[in-house]
This record gives sequence, C-alpha cells and structure tokens, in this order.
Amino acid sequence: MKRLIIPILTLFICFNVYSQRDGKMQERIKAQKVAFITERLDLSSKEAQKFWPIYNAFEDKVTKMRRNDLREVRQAMQKGNLSDNEAQQVLDQFMNVEEQLFEAKKQLVKDLRNVIPPQKIIQLKAAEDAFNKKLMKMLQQRREKMQNMRNNRKN
Repeated sequence: MKRLIIPILTLFICFNVYSQRDGKMQERIKAQKVAFITERLDLSSKEAQKFWPIYNAFEDKVTKMRRNDLREVRQAMQKGNLSDNEAQQVLDQFMNVEEQLFEAKKQLVKDLRNVIPPQKIIQLKAAEDAFNKKLMKMLQQRREKMQNMRNNRKN
C-alpha cells in the first residue's frame, strides 16, 4: 500500500500543475509539500489518514496567524519612525503571535504522538526544512530566469 501513495500523489501533483496554470501557485506548492513530506516520512496509508488532517489543521492555523495577526506588525515595521509607545505595542503584538505559534507547534507534536512514532515527528521538522530550502532555491532560480529573460529583451 505504501508503494501506491507516492505514484498517486505524483499524479495528483501533475494534475494540479497542469490544471492550475492560471496562477494558483499556493495550491501547487501545498500539493508538492504533501508529496515531499509523505515520501520523507514514509507514511503508511493508515498513518497518512490520521496524520494529514492534524497537520493540515496546524498549517491552516499557522497560515492564518501569519497572514492576519502579523499583518499589523509588518505594516508598522514598514512604516518606520515609531514612537517608543508604538514600538512597544508592535513588539508586544509580535511576541504574542510568536507565543501562539509556539503553542500551536507544541499542540501539533502532542497530537501527532498518537498517530506516528517520535522518530517520524522529528523527521517531519527535517522534511519541512528541506522542502522550504528546496522551494527557496526553486524561487531563486525562477527569479534569475525571469531576470535573464528581461535582460535579453532589452538587448
């Protein structure tokens, strides 16, 4: 059964890449992340059924926090020239969000302990880091390619 997961996920990713050429980059990245983590953790179908709802709920919560709760912090940082009082408020807000993110990570580990062995929980962090590094490299290469294309048009 494990052998079927990777080809199915690969097919899912290929389908998503083909059908979402209209700019839904986030969905494609998420699908690639699912495949990457599933492969790295070597999840059985039973583990995957329990793992992904927990992990996806965590990801949604963290994404919401980063998108909504940190928006004001980012805006204030870009504004610059804050008074001491404003800076302290922004710092307090930032630290509150960081605390919430930490608590969400602790809850994720607690929830996953009932689903996958501790070794795989540790491998999850390594897989996330590896995926993020790979994603950043791909984005950098894409930017360089776009820059080269712009430079070639100018010449």
